[in-house]
Amino acid sequence: MLASSLAIAFAPLGLAQNLTPEQLDLPPETFDNSPVLQRWSEEGIPDVLHSIRHEPSFQTRWRLGYAQFPSNDRQGGISVGVEDIFVKPDFPLTLSAEGHTLFSGDRTQVAARANYYLLPLGNRFNIAPSLGYQSFSGPDYEREGLEVGAKLQLNLSRSGASTISLSQQFVNLATPEEMGITTLGAGYAFTSHWRAATEIQKHNSSAAKESKVGFFLEWMP
Repeated sequence: MLASSLAIAFAPLGLAQNLTPEQLDLPPETFDNSPVLQRWSEEGIPDVLHSIRHEPSFQTRWRLGYAQFPSNDRQGGISVGVEDIFVKPDFPLTLSAEGHTLFSGDRTQVAARANYYLLPLGNRFNIAPSLGYQSFSGPDYEREGLEVGAKLQLNLSRSGASTISLSQQFVNLATPEEMGITTLGAGYAFTSHWRAATEIQKHNSSAAKESKVGFFLEWMP
């Protein structure tokens, strides 16, 4: 058993080392009754360190909720969106989109962006520059155009059950129509697929300064 333990412990990281009952010095029946050992014999010893570093510590979240503008007579409306759709598994490029509208129809907001995470996806902390499109329409002013910015994200659990994020976006940067959007968000899962989340958003432009608060129910596929 000591020899088998050493064989497993010192297996080279990143290399698939197939195991057999003879290598592990185990009775055949023990090997036959262990799904883990059988899987390792077929697929090789997994690179656990690589998995920890590169398997995402957050998940895709589809959301539906209520949004309110406290700075505008506390008008409320519907908010929908999706966060971090992975372009392909374990690749640091994700897509996000959101839409908000007041029940009165006075304000609508639509945005879509791509986020590129700079640190390994398994990190508890990550930063992602973003590029996208934003459209905001209100009774007093409108903003529409290219959106650039960045997001800081703290993943409090590897399953994506709990996250805190802070993002800063600019629409029509360095033009007279520039608008800055600052968003602070947090979410916590109460089941393996459902989270409750909230966010506070500030809009800052030459035309107006506004705030928005959102409350969401999120589904993680």
